[in-house]
Parts: sequence; structure tokens; C-alpha cells
Amino acid sequence: MVNKYYDLVTSFYEFGWGESFHFAPRWKGESLRESIRRHEHFLALQLGVKPGQKVLDVGCGIGGPLREIARFSSTSVTGLNNNEYQITRGRELNRIAGVDKTCDFVKADFMKMPFSDNTFDAVYAIEATCHAPDALGCYKEIYRVLKPGQCFAAYEWCMTDAFDPNNQEHQKIKAEIEIGDGLPDIRLTRQCLEALKQAGFEVIWEKDLAVGSPLPWYLPLDKSHFSLSSFRLTAVGRFITKNMVKALEFVGLAPKGSQRVQAFLERAAEGLFDGGKKEIFTPMYFFLARKPNSDSQ
Repeated sequence: MVNKYYDLVTSFYEFGWGESFHFAPRWKGESLRESIRRHEHFLALQLGVKPGQKVLDVGCGIGGPLREIARFSSTSVTGLNNNEYQITRGRELNRIAGVDKTCDFVKADFMKMPFSDNTFDAVYAIEATCHAPDALGCYKEIYRVLKPGQCFAAYEWCMTDAFDPNNQEHQKIKAEIEIGDGLPDIRLTRQCLEALKQAGFEVIWEKDLAVGSPLPWYLPLDKSHFSLSSFRLTAVGRFITKNMVKALEFVGLAPKGSQRVQAFLERAAEGLFDGGKKEIFTPMYFFLARKPNSDSQ
């Protein structure tokens, strides 16, 4: 399901969001793109990656964060992705950015990685392992390929403690996010934390970074918010995009189904916005976890 979904929506994501398909906490006076870059730098700093180290990006998309972190830290980053279209696009962007000699992509399922044990100096995942059907199985694979004493950091999509499974409105919002973004059942933050510990990790620290952000992470999805720097995400921008896609599909310049996909993403955006505003959903539950030096798993 995830593969078919991303074949359809990758071009829409890149058009509206850029090369990095994720959200970020945001400071006043900071552009969307600046906040996204800072969010990626924060992850690299938390991992403590050093020049020359081998780093794994689990569920890397077209490699926006991969390229940013590689240039920021002078590391060699391997992107793991199970979607051929995104890998092809990512390799082209790596070449344009000049990191194609040190960074590459591997096509594989992150539930069954084609790497030897203890391969990487650091592993990260940005809003990607939420697609795993089983968090524990995914974290165990990450644990396996990570060198002892090294760290795994991630931003997870989660339902917060404010989510009430008996509240019909909460359930509707959760379902909109899952259906619109091609997700299995969205986990609670505490479920991710427990899965990490069961996989063998020592959790150094964890926090929902949406809490206390000067500007809400869902601001770009707010139809009432106008921004020239992210015009395509505004109500006017979305209206223009919707009609442009409709016209292009009508004359055969856009693939059949493009209008339906655009409507699908619009519904997902509404679910994300509502979930963020009600504080029942976060796309940035952060954790930093270490694989012990003495591996008893």
C-alpha cells in the first residue's frame, strides 16, 4: 500500500513541500524551509555524527534530509527506501547536489534490511517508521544494523496522551490522517517508547517537540494563513493547484488519477491540521536511543 501511495504523491509532495517531506517546530521570523533545515541539523547534532562516519536514513523519501545532513556533518549517508520512483529521483538530486560519491540509496523494506549486523555508526528516521506495520520489529532491525555503543534518533508520527479512543471526533481525525497518508494504525507515543526498550535500546531522552514550539508545526496547513514563501500551501495556492491539476489531467499532460490524488492529500492535510490544533497528534515525537556496548540481545 505504501509503495503505490508514494508513486502517486511524490511529485505533489515535492511541488508543495520541497525535497524534505516532513514538518518542523518553528521560531517566529523563520521560514518553513529554514525550520525544516534546522530540524534536520538538530537530529544530526543529537546523534553526534562525525566526518567519515557511515549513517543510515531509514525511509529516506527522495533524500532531502540525507543531502542536508551529509553536507552539514561531512558524513556518508545511505538512504533506505522501498520505492523505485523516489530512489531514481533521489539519485538525480544527489548528482545535482554533488553528494553522489558519498551518498546513495538502497531499495529494501526496513523490516528486513539487507545489511550486516553492526554496520552503521548512526541511524535516524524522520517521520518514516510510522509506516512500519510493527514498531518492535522495525526497531529490532535498526538495533541489529547499528554498531554497539552508537545511537538511533527519530521523529515519529504519534497520537498523544490527549487522544481519546472513545471520542468520535478524535477517531475521525485519526482515520483521515491514516487514510490520506497511507498509514497503518498510528501508535501512541508511549507505545513507541516501550517498543524501543523491548528492542534493546537504552533511551537517552524523549520529548514531543511540538510542545512549546513558538509557531505551531501545522501552520503551513492552515488555510487562513497566507505566506509568500510557502504560497502553494495556502488556500489560494491550493485552489490554483487543484484547478491546474484538473486542467492538466483533462488535456492528458498529467497522469490519470492526479486530481483524485490531490483531493486525497487535501483530506489528509485537514486531518493533520485538526489533529495538531487539538493536540491529539504529533509528527515530531523525538527520541534518542543508544545500543548498549554489551549486546545481550
